[in-house]
Amino acid sequence: MYLGIDLGTSAVKACILGPGGHVEAAAAKPLTTAHPLEGASEQDCASWWAATCAAVRALDSSLRGQVRAIGLSGQMHGAVLLDDDGRPLRPVLLWNDTRATRECADMLAAEPEAGLIAGAPPMAGFTAPKLLWLARHEPDTHARIASVLLPKDYIGFRLHGLRVTDPSDASGTSWFDQRTRRWSERLCQASATDIRWLPEVRDGTEIAGALLPGPARDLGLEPGIPVAAGAGDVAAGSVGIGAVCAGDGFISLGTSGQLFVTTPDYRPNPAGRIHAYAHTVPDRWFQMAAMLNGARPLAWLAQLLRRPIDALLAEAEVSPPGPLFLPYLTGERTPHGDTEIRSGFCGLGENTSHGGLMRSVVEAVAFSFADSVTVLSEAGPVPDTLIAIGGGTRSDFLLQVMADAMGCRLGRAESADVGPALGAARLARCASGDGNAREVMSKPDVPRWFEPDAARSASLRLRLEGYRALYPALKSVQAAMR
Repeated sequence: MYLGIDLGTSAVKACILGPGGHVEAAAAKPLTTAHPLEGASEQDCASWWAATCAAVRALDSSLRGQVRAIGLSGQMHGAVLLDDDGRPLRPVLLWNDTRATRECADMLAAEPEAGLIAGAPPMAGFTAPKLLWLARHEPDTHARIASVLLPKDYIGFRLHGLRVTDPSDASGTSWFDQRTRRWSERLCQASATDIRWLPEVRDGTEIAGALLPGPARDLGLEPGIPVAAGAGDVAAGSVGIGAVCAGDGFISLGTSGQLFVTTPDYRPNPAGRIHAYAHTVPDRWFQMAAMLNGARPLAWLAQLLRRPIDALLAEAEVSPPGPLFLPYLTGERTPHGDTEIRSGFCGLGENTSHGGLMRSVVEAVAFSFADSVTVLSEAGPVPDTLIAIGGGTRSDFLLQVMADAMGCRLGRAESADVGPALGAARLARCASGDGNAREVMSKPDVPRWFEPDAARSASLRLRLEGYRALYPALKSVQAAMR
C-alpha cells in the first residue's frame, strides 16, 4: 500500500493506493483561508498539519498498517518562512495572494530575462516576488528567515525533518532555472533572497527522507517509512493520470484551473503568460495555462446565495442563457496576467434566477478554459482529447459545457476527484522501488466521455465573444473608479 497526501487550498486529501494500482481508500479534511486585507490570502501551517493528521487517520487503520511509502503533493507558490529552529515566522502567503504586484515589475527591471530563465514572467502569486515584498513591508520577519519551503515541502519537513523539494514545485517560485533544473543566483538576487534559504531539489520519484517516530504516532503509521519528494499539485495530477509522455495533456479543475501539456524539452513562452516548467519526472517539462479561478466561482456563488451547489447546478442546466459573468474573483494569470481585475455580471434583469446566475458562472469557467486553449495553441498543438481531474469534475453539466466551449473531447478519469493525491501515491510507489515509472504511471480508465456538440459550440462562440469583451470593459470601469 502507498499513501498519497495532497495539501490543497480548500482541503487536505489522502488516499491509499493498492498494489494493483487502484485507490483503496480516500479521505479529506477541510481548510480555511484568511484574507486579512485586500489582495491577501493566507493559511496557517499548524492547520495544515492538523488536517493532514486527521485525513490520514480517517483512512482504514488496517490499510494504514500496510503503507510502504508516502508521497506528497500540494498547492504551489506559497511562501513558508522558517526560522533557525524550523518554526514558521508568519502565516503562509498563498498562490492567490496578490500583494506583490509592484515587486514583479521590479524583478523584471532587475533581471529582464527572468521569464526566459524561470519559464514565466514574475507574477504576484509566485514565491520570489513575495520575498521581495516581505523585505520591504515586513523587514523584521525577512531578517529572521533561515529557510523557505513550498507548502507540500513543509508537510515533508514535518514528516522527515529535511528541507527538500522537487523540480515541478521549484519551478513555480520564479527562482528556478528551467533549463539547468537548478536554483538561479540571478533570480535570487533580484528578489532579496539568499539562495542558501532554498531546499535541496530531488526528482519526485526520489526518497526525500524517512518518517520520524513522532509524526508516525500523529498519523497512525509505522516510523521509518520512506517519503518521496513528490510534486506540485498539477504535476502530481499528471502523474495520477499518466500524462508524463510528450504530447499528453489534461485539465485540472479545482479551486484554480490548469490546462497542461507534457513536452520533451523546455519551451518558454513568457509573452503568452504560459508557464513552461520542469516536470517532477526526469527529462520532461510541461507547458501550462494557469487560471486563478477554476471551479472556485461556482462555490463562491453557492455560498453567496446560501444554497447547495448541486441544487444550483441542476437549476442551471435547465435555465436559458442569461447574463454574462467574468470569473476573476482574485485576478487572473492566463491570459491577462492581471492581479487587479475583479468579477462582474453583465445583463442582469428582473427575471434573472438563481439557476440563471449559476449557468452564467458555469459558462464563464468554460470560457476561461477556451481562452487557455487559444493561448496555449500559440506555443504548439493542444490535444483534442483531454482527461479532466479535480473536484469540479463531479458536475456532468460543467464538463459538457467546457467540452462544447473548448471544442475538445473531455474524459472524466476514474478517481478524478482524488487527483493529485493519487499522483503522490504513485510517486511513493516508484520511490519505494516497487515498480518503474512506465508501469506505475499508466493512464486510468475513463468511464465517461463528454463530446463537443457542434450546435451548442456555435451558440457558445457567440457568447464567448461577449465574454471576451467584458474584460476590457470592466478594466476601464475599475480604472475610472480609482
